[in-house]
Amino acid sequence: MKAYGLPCVGRGQPLPSDTDDDIALVSELAGQVGAETTVVNEGFEKGGDGAIELAEAVVAATDEPNGFKLLTPPGTPIKQQVEAIATRLYGADGVDYLPQAEKDIARMETLGFGEYPVCMAKTHLSLTHEPTWVNRPKGWRLPVRGVVRSAGAGFVVVLCGDMQRMPGLGRVPAFTKVDIDEQGRTVGLF
Repeated sequence: MKAYGLPCVGRGQPLPSDTDDDIALVSELAGQVGAETTVVNEGFEKGGDGAIELAEAVVAATDEPNGFKLLTPPGTPIKQQVEAIATRLYGADGVDYLPQAEKDIARMETLGFGEYPVCMAKTHLSLTHEPTWVNRPKGWRLPVRGVVRSAGAGFVVVLCGDMQRMPGLGRVPAFTKVDIDEQGRTVGLF
């Protein structure tokens, strides 16, 4: 968030086995990396009541002055966007483009999509492409295996590591087949 010039709220999601010292350490570490406020989120355990403090902290942060800026300015070429995201946000030492990615980027440029905003498709379990790597590892490079356009949405999707994309949706949404029959049963789900 600091890379974007925005105020930060740290959130701890304690486990039942966490001690008060564990929670204090998380708060201290969050402050060291730039969180102005740190709260404990107990929304999983207590539902909405457990998330009130977090919601209030986020709302308060939106009222703080900020220096919002994009990571890269509009019109930045795909590779420069990917490298900024990989190095400045994820902590990579650089980016390795596989041959298919190089072909895809060249094609995007030829078709006029070479400066579209980038959406990174990688594991949600890590800042890297490896789901088992935790925290912000050092000494790694982000592999890019392909780039596909989402022309209607106005961006390109950069495929990193072994990330699989969701299959496309059909033209007719499934919800159109769901109904309640005369006996009050839900039908058409499957």
